[in-house]
Amino acid sequence: MNMIEAINDALDIMLSHDPSVVIMGEDVGYFGGVFRATAHLQEKHGKNRVFDTPISECGIIGAAVGMGAYGLRPVPEIQFADYIYPGLDQLISEAARLRYRSAGEFIAPMTVRSPFGGGIFGGQTHSQSPEAIFTHVSGLKTVIPSTPFDAKGLLIASIEDNDPVIFFEPKRIYNGPFSGYYDKPVEPWKNHPDSKVPEGYYAIPLGKARTVREGDALTILTYGTMVHVSAAVAKEKGVDAEIIDLRTLVPLDIDAIEASVEKTGRCLIVHEATRTSGFGAELSALVQERCFYHLEAPVERVTGFDTPYPHSLEWAYFPGPVRIGEAIDKILEA
Repeated sequence: MNMIEAINDALDIMLSHDPSVVIMGEDVGYFGGVFRATAHLQEKHGKNRVFDTPISECGIIGAAVGMGAYGLRPVPEIQFADYIYPGLDQLISEAARLRYRSAGEFIAPMTVRSPFGGGIFGGQTHSQSPEAIFTHVSGLKTVIPSTPFDAKGLLIASIEDNDPVIFFEPKRIYNGPFSGYYDKPVEPWKNHPDSKVPEGYYAIPLGKARTVREGDALTILTYGTMVHVSAAVAKEKGVDAEIIDLRTLVPLDIDAIEASVEKTGRCLIVHEATRTSGFGAELSALVQERCFYHLEAPVERVTGFDTPYPHSLEWAYFPGPVRIGEAIDKILEA
């Protein structure tokens, strides 16, 4: 499967297994979603289980909070992560706090799916990576898959979770992994080992990172599209890098991070979001606090820039092979 097919399969399985699961959002029903992630689900499960909503992100999230409190497991889709901001008050003030403020009497078991990230010439309103905003909010979980296998297993686990989950889908890799070399032919998922997605139900526990490749020279902490870009750069440079795909930012697998950095003594953090207050800053602080006496060089970050996502300068903004390669050289030479 490609990632779209894996997500669709996960949703189909959960609709079939759990009558409390409902899918809602702009164009998710009859049309099947702008990226076709919900294709044919309304046809199979009916309009009461998979339904279109008005163009109102605040209303979509607000309705989902109420549904969760009354026993449903809504899976609202925000068509692009760039448009999630009108729903922030409902997510932060209501969904994230409901269990705490009701002393556990009510929960908000909702999974908010949304495509995020750049690499598709979407410009400033279709390319943002706002994941760090949600990691700052107590009560929310933030999940980002990097493969079809993980997308299905993590989405099922997210829907089953009793807390609200923000499930960001890297749209640049919906149809195939991306090396960062934008001028090379696109590779389909069918040639990648992680496109082999088991049939039927399986869940991947939240809070467990994945070691993409083992190594001794340095640790690369990353997630989403940048997992594939980092792996491609390390392979091209012949660097024995250990690449950790975080999978979930909250909860974070700090044990896996600590073990890897203590082994390699060097740490590079790569993400597509803007640099200032990006999640890489939190990762850098954690590595510094927990692994200081093992570090042989300062922690490095390769990120997007502190500007809106530019359309005409997409590949200058995108943390591509050149900038990642320079950071690797800097760490290894220190």
